Amino acid sequence: MNKKDDKNTKTMMDPKDCTACDSTAQMITKARKDGVVLAFDRAEDMKPCPIGADSACCKNCFMGPCRLNARDPYKKVGVCGATIDTIMARNFARAVASGAAAHTDHGMAMLELFRDVVNGKILDYEIKDSFKLHSVAKSLDIETEGRSDQDISTDLYKELERTYTQVDGEMPFVKRVPKGTLETWRKLGIVPRGAMREIMEMMHRTHIGVDQHYENITKQANRTALSDGWGGSMVATEISDILFGTPSPVEVGVNMGVLKEKMVNIIIHGHEPNLFESMVVSVASPTLVQAAKDAGADGINLVGMCCSGAEMMSRHGIPHAGNFSSTEAILVTGAVDTMAVDIQCIKQGLAEVAKCYNTPLITTNTRAHIEGAVHIEFNDHLPMECTDEIVIKAISRFKNRVHPIEIPKEVKTGIQGFSHEYVQYMLGGTFRGGYAPLNENIINGRIRGVAGVVGCTNPRTKQDDSHIQLVKELIKNDVLVLLTGCAQIAIAKAGLASPEAAHYAGPGLREVCETVGMPPVLGLGSCVDNSRILIAASAMVAQGGLGDSIADLPVAGAAPEYMSEKAISIGHYFVASGVYTVFGVTFPIVENTKFHNLLFNGLEEQGLGKWGFDKDPIEMARKMIAHIDKKRKELGIDQARERVLVGMDDRRQL
Repeated sequence: MNKKDDKNTKTMMDPKDCTACDSTAQMITKARKDGVVLAFDRAEDMKPCPIGADSACCKNCFMGPCRLNARDPYKKVGVCGATIDTIMARNFARAVASGAAAHTDHGMAMLELFRDVVNGKILDYEIKDSFKLHSVAKSLDIETEGRSDQDISTDLYKELERTYTQVDGEMPFVKRVPKGTLETWRKLGIVPRGAMREIMEMMHRTHIGVDQHYENITKQANRTALSDGWGGSMVATEISDILFGTPSPVEVGVNMGVLKEKMVNIIIHGHEPNLFESMVVSVASPTLVQAAKDAGADGINLVGMCCSGAEMMSRHGIPHAGNFSSTEAILVTGAVDTMAVDIQCIKQGLAEVAKCYNTPLITTNTRAHIEGAVHIEFNDHLPMECTDEIVIKAISRFKNRVHPIEIPKEVKTGIQGFSHEYVQYMLGGTFRGGYAPLNENIINGRIRGVAGVVGCTNPRTKQDDSHIQLVKELIKNDVLVLLTGCAQIAIAKAGLASPEAAHYAGPGLREVCETVGMPPVLGLGSCVDNSRILIAASAMVAQGGLGDSIADLPVAGAAPEYMSEKAISIGHYFVASGVYTVFGVTFPIVENTKFHNLLFNGLEEQGLGKWGFDKDPIEMARKMIAHIDKKRKELGIDQARERVLVGMDDRRQL
């Protein structure tokens, strides 16, 4: 164990200042007693580089690194002559490219899985949602009438493959983009072609001596980000729904209290749903369940963390133990018998913490090994060979537990699993499903607007706190909130995901929630499922009454505790799609530079969205609400309409 000396121990941050999650705070305290170092304390010890934090440092070649002064950014240039604007644009664009690559690779893996299921090469999975298959195919103008699912799926694979490999033309899902938004993209020359093309070109342009104008670099960053949101991420979500089922609301418990002391506890953490789907089968195996009971357990308890956990929570009601910042802390309970991980948001520090509690940490994906972890390769063609072995290792660890068990008691139950499709049904029913009720309630003022609150948690800020404060302020002001990823888990742990939480909302939103029976926040799934928000925004435009493009809508987005390059890509594809998007914690930019003005004002002047930044969640909410009110005024709906009792004649017209 990596113990801290007494002097440092006395100066550590109070756990209550590290996190708003009582379970995680309890485990921080226990970890310190056990001599185990978690990310919160590493963040306290590792001060961020002030030059790098402002993106005033360039290390894209070996004449540097070149460090510019953020307080006087135009005083110096790099060795090659690069200005502060070029350096910041390159760094920002490379973050977009990296984040887009992560989602694109994930989406491509899901598409390859779909192909092999359709071709009969993989037998352990099947198409679970034929209706979704037909719906996606129709959105891409693929003929479905009178055709078999096999034939439709074959054509769908071929069409979606262009998302990645196409070198010219427009990406398939661009057909879903509202006409006004697409016209702006075409005018600006930022319609994404193929994801591989966009990411490759972005990396090329940001190499030393290539693209050296911040505006031109940003133009390609727009296109690269859009290839993520309307490409890689959207493919991942849609294919996952087709193969494993489209989520619909389910009641589920969230927080560390979902662990069971007398059961074999297995945590799956990562982003690809196929590992988790196969785990569901393995933990239900009568042979393995009996083996667990023979070892003295009451059974096997499968639990999710992070984004694959959010997907399984939404699809199957599998309990969720916590978000990114809690992934090390939960091992401190001593109750985790195995943690298996695949890709993205996996801390290398998990290996050391797991070792301290004799918990097997198992990597499963060929892309992501960790020194000190056990690797059991997950093969889509023989998935049970991996997942059965994970269960066996967990049973063995349960039988040989040596550390005291301390499981926090906190569990909050709420409703999760909202999808674009279910929102349509929820608002209009089977025969009149659609976005008319949402648009109408925005127009009449009951709902002020819609906000997407997404993104990670970050140990450099108080875990979950900004999410909770921001969302409470938004719903108090009649803003309906859509959530994904770690933000969704933060809000669920705070008890805001139940219909009863409508009492936190303003009178208009509360009335809508009570009428429909929904919470004032709707959890849509993992971070890759931000594409559901894009589809919902497009549906709002298509419904009518709220403008001709996404940029016209009274909507805003935020990632108050983000930490990854994926978040930068997500934020930028929302901005490029027309959404005002505010980030917290930090932002990689020097203020009062030309590049800063482009991101925070200039893109909006081009007909897109714009960036915002604020560390204070209440001020962030005020900025978002002010933007929503501005859009309401531009649409001429800034004054709420008088309520009218609708008679039968009116209903017939509707």
